[in-house]
Amino acid sequence: MCYANRLVATCHLSINTKKGNEREILSSFNLVLGNWAEDIIDLPILLSIQEVHYIVVSKFDLDCKVPSNQMGSFQTPIGMRSSTLLETSCGFLLQELQIIWDEVGEDKFEREKVLLDLEQECLEVYRRKVDRANISRARLHQELAEAEAEFTHLLLSLGERSLPGRPEKRAGTLKDQLDSITPALREMRLRKEERLNQFRAVQSQIQKISAEIAGNSENEPSTIVVNENDLSLKRLEEYQNELQRLYNEKNERLQQVEKYIDMIHSLSTILGKDSSEIIMQVHPSLNDLCGITKNISDTILDKLNTTVDGLFEEKQNRLDKLHHLGKALSNLWNLMDTPYSDRQSFSHVINLLSVSSAEVTDPGSLTLEIVQQTEAEVKRLDQLKASKMKELFQKKQEELELICKKSHVEIPSRAEMNNIINLINSGEIDHSDLLMSMDDQISRAKEEASSRKAIMEKVEKWMLARDEERWLEEYSRDENRYSVSRGAHKNLRRAERARIMVSRMPALVDLLIKMTRSWEEERNKLFLYDQVPLLAILEEYNILRQEKEEDKKRQQPWEKKKVQSQVVVERDNTYVSRPGSSSSRRLPSRSLNGGLDCAMPLNRRLPMGIQQLGSNSINSGNQGISFIKDGRNVQRKKIFGEPGFASQTRDEASSFVSTLSGPFSP
Repeated sequence: MCYANRLVATCHLSINTKKGNEREILSSFNLVLGNWAEDIIDLPILLSIQEVHYIVVSKFDLDCKVPSNQMGSFQTPIGMRSSTLLETSCGFLLQELQIIWDEVGEDKFEREKVLLDLEQECLEVYRRKVDRANISRARLHQELAEAEAEFTHLLLSLGERSLPGRPEKRAGTLKDQLDSITPALREMRLRKEERLNQFRAVQSQIQKISAEIAGNSENEPSTIVVNENDLSLKRLEEYQNELQRLYNEKNERLQQVEKYIDMIHSLSTILGKDSSEIIMQVHPSLNDLCGITKNISDTILDKLNTTVDGLFEEKQNRLDKLHHLGKALSNLWNLMDTPYSDRQSFSHVINLLSVSSAEVTDPGSLTLEIVQQTEAEVKRLDQLKASKMKELFQKKQEELELICKKSHVEIPSRAEMNNIINLINSGEIDHSDLLMSMDDQISRAKEEASSRKAIMEKVEKWMLARDEERWLEEYSRDENRYSVSRGAHKNLRRAERARIMVSRMPALVDLLIKMTRSWEEERNKLFLYDQVPLLAILEEYNILRQEKEEDKKRQQPWEKKKVQSQVVVERDNTYVSRPGSSSSRRLPSRSLNGGLDCAMPLNRRLPMGIQQLGSNSINSGNQGISFIKDGRNVQRKKIFGEPGFASQTRDEASSFVSTLSGPFSP
């Protein structure tokens, strides 16, 4: 078949071709063109039938020797006009090649081979062009798919269903579709970037505030990582709510910190402390002068709370101390009648007695200096009080000693009195208890003296009678008592009165014994006179008096003769001799012991009456006036000591009298 016939067949086939039966057309090409159509069958199936038609026509243009004007008569698509121009040029070239072959006499088979080579080369060129076009189309498909996928992903990540203005259905060419989705995709990208910035800003604030709450505000903020798969408004709202919660917590913590700082300032002003130093010890950032962000962590809040509690406790302790010191001041002022002018300097301390800790708000009202000054004043007044109490105690002591001395009862020992004074100086004794005890002892001493008054009056009379008796004895031993001398008549009158008093002494002694026994039985204790039982003294006196009377009776005849001879001699020497100076002499001693010294041996045992006194029912442990009663209280035991001021009762009155180093004295 010639090339013209092939071209006619090809054109016939192309005219009668319908869309969708490309394989059938290619089979027809195979029948018409033979094995040469295999190259056409290898072309991509996506090529349109017009493109195949053009390839066939271009391949067999020269064989059919179709004129160039006829070649343009073939129906070609509008989009292939440039290809038609190329086909016309190729036709001229093929025609020129044919002329050359005719002139040269080229073999037919050689011509066929050259044409086949040309055909193959043209096919390769077209194939490359088609491949590139196909790749470009695939790339457009991929770009469109990626754009669609990215758009869909952006919609999902931003939490939006659709974008206004985006075409709902795909229409037009691939480039048209890509151009239609590109603006929407660009807008979605802008929205994503804007949303990312919002997320970064919110998360940055959350991280910053969280670090401030955790106390790590000084550290550099870490990189913000945003989850780009979830950029929805709902998620952004959750972050914003979290940020608002953190803002509220931060504000609450700042308010707590400010509240604690204000309390520290207030308490420091009241206590006289430096608030800035206290705040700096908690954390330097809390000081406004530092210019750094305040630390509001839980640790700082706990430290502030502990600091405020410590200041409140110190405030309460100082107030309690000032309450105690104020009461002590008030008591000391009232005790010592301190003038009002001296109290004015500590009036603020007294004013604090009626207020509680919460009511103390005046600056400097609880400073350490005030506490120290008040302590010093209380100490000074305590020392002054101790001095005055010592003076008062000594006066009470002198009063008690005077009462005891007048009543001839035991006087408290000087050592124990000095011990009490030492306790007063050291402040280890309650002054009110001491004065109360002293007053009690003075009262009991007065009561004791009052109960002994009647007996003591009789004892005084007896003592006077004993003095007169001793004088009368001395006067009776004076050999010149009847001589005529100056003052002799006074001695005679005194001797007469002394004899009368001596004659009444037995009855007086008996009365004293009776009264003393009655007193002892009533009070169940011995009646001591200068630490000696009075009954023992009286009984001893009766024994001595009886012995003297017996001696006097034995010496009476001799004395009578002596007196008679003396009277005769005095009559003869009335104007010659003068009485000695001893006639009017009188011993000055009025002591009972001096009177008994000349008559009572030291080793004489007491009479049976005194021995009976030692064994009677009277409790010897209750003799005299004890300075402090047994176990009145622990304080008084400490004051007066274990032995007390009462003397120990003698086990035997006889042994006491026998151990005396000298005679009795009233």
